[in-house]
Amino acid sequence: MDFGFTEEQIMLRKTARHFVDEEIIPYIRKWDADGGFDPAIWKQLADLGFMGVCIPEKYGGSGMDYNSLAILCEELERGDTAFRTAVSVHIGLNCLTLLQWGNEEQRQKYLIPQAKGEKIGAFGLTEPGAGSDVAAMSTVAVRDGDHYVLNGQKTWISLCDVADHLLVFAYTDRSKKHHGISAFIVERTTPGFSSKAIKGKYGIRAGNTGELFFEDMRVPAANRLGEEGEGFKIAMSALDNGRFTVAAGAVGLIMACLEESVRYCRARETFGKAIGKHQLVQQMIANMEAGFQMSRLLVYRAGEMKNKGLRNTRETSLAKWQACDFANKAADDAFQIHGAYGYSDDYPVARFLRNSKAPVIYEGTREIHTVMQAEYVLGYREDKQLNRMLPAWPFE
Repeated sequence: MDFGFTEEQIMLRKTARHFVDEEIIPYIRKWDADGGFDPAIWKQLADLGFMGVCIPEKYGGSGMDYNSLAILCEELERGDTAFRTAVSVHIGLNCLTLLQWGNEEQRQKYLIPQAKGEKIGAFGLTEPGAGSDVAAMSTVAVRDGDHYVLNGQKTWISLCDVADHLLVFAYTDRSKKHHGISAFIVERTTPGFSSKAIKGKYGIRAGNTGELFFEDMRVPAANRLGEEGEGFKIAMSALDNGRFTVAAGAVGLIMACLEESVRYCRARETFGKAIGKHQLVQQMIANMEAGFQMSRLLVYRAGEMKNKGLRNTRETSLAKWQACDFANKAADDAFQIHGAYGYSDDYPVARFLRNSKAPVIYEGTREIHTVMQAEYVLGYREDKQLNRMLPAWPFE
């Protein structure tokens, strides 16, 4: 095992950290209050090669390994969860799914411009009545010649109003349940498509989240991803990649909590000494550090399995579950360390706490991951190689 970073990864972290310090942190308080960030950020991310960081160079990406994606997500979430979420959805859920399941024509048409940052990708799975229970979805796609007619609705979709291309899942044969779901590449400009942002979110306020609507939308059959009935399998493999980025982002949030708490502990005095000298405060700092170190190891283990082209559903599930729980607790402790000032917008810890709750829910609630891990241990669940796997790194 090698616990070191390559020169390329060290430079990536340095570049991402500088970008966050200069382009996000000075403005995030306003963006969080306004409910959206400056769209110019997208071009900056593209110019730095971040929009396709782990996509092969032949498809417009930077060609770095999967743990480089984790490093990028850590640093972006240190600035704010909204930016990690944008990269999670664009790369983790959309681009990597196109890389894994798309044919060459689809990769050329959709993956290349997305990896270059010329287009933005999103992912549409969740519905008002179908969250964890994917089979309860009601969106349908009916074959009509060389098109499918798509009708339905999705909700809690990140980048709903800004994405150019979306991966959307719908029933093509409801009688087959999970095996009757198919996946489609949908373009925003197609007639019958509309979206609406959700306002008044508890956290991740700078990020765009909302609903998608499909009304007699004609999607070319050439835009079906994989075969009919492979949609559930495609969605679950996409979630492996999304969960990996969410877990990495949680590591970055713990990092942010530690940095802010240490800074405050050194500046604030009570009872004649710095609050960092009080043992119960030290306990909270120690718990953050433990969560940070353990979560990072779980994330990088999953990333190394991705690098080797191995199935990593079990390992990624554990990393996502534990890292998000640790981040939620770290944010709560950081808030507590700041005392009454935690309630003030003068410090970022209230935003950390608000942001930390959503990842415990999306892409598999902590309860779903708890059950998954128990089933693995009990022998009720076993993962096999998929017929289409992400390419191992280094890429050919």
